Amino acid sequence: MSSLVVLAFDTEDGAEQMREKMYDFQRRELITLDDAAVMVRKENGRAKVKQAHSLVGAGALGGAFWGMLIGLLFFAPWAGLLAGAAAGAVSGKLGDIGIDDSFIEEVSETVEPGHSALFLLTRDANLERIAEETGDVDFEVIETNLSPDEETQLRETFAAEEVAG
Repeated sequence: MSSLVVLAFDTEDGAEQMREKMYDFQRRELITLDDAAVMVRKENGRAKVKQAHSLVGAGALGGAFWGMLIGLLFFAPWAGLLAGAAAGAVSGKLGDIGIDDSFIEEVSETVEPGHSALFLLTRDANLERIAEETGDVDFEVIETNLSPDEETQLRETFAAEEVAG
């Protein structure tokens, strides 16, 4: 089973720093990452997304997924009626594949202007070891689980490659 996890930081550089730790955790086989993206929400409220291509392999969802999800979370309120209708359609689609409204709402309320977040699609995580090694870092964890069917549907929805292996 995979999890969609958001690590929310109250600084603009927190997510980038944690991404570096995730490189090490993946290398040490403490976590398996299928995809990741760093999002910085600037003081003006705009979100800047950077996919972590070198962190993940063939199973990556790609920029379309992260762009749609993060756009839904942070751009929709300012994008007007047309984008609102599109966001509603995307929100409905995300709900169909196991990403519930409460997860979406919690993420959008937690990552305020001046904050950052590390978005992860994970599986096989040794959470105890990771918690021990990140105990000195202040962040909030927001998570939703995806069944294998929901993960497959997520990949198909955003035209991503099949999970490797």
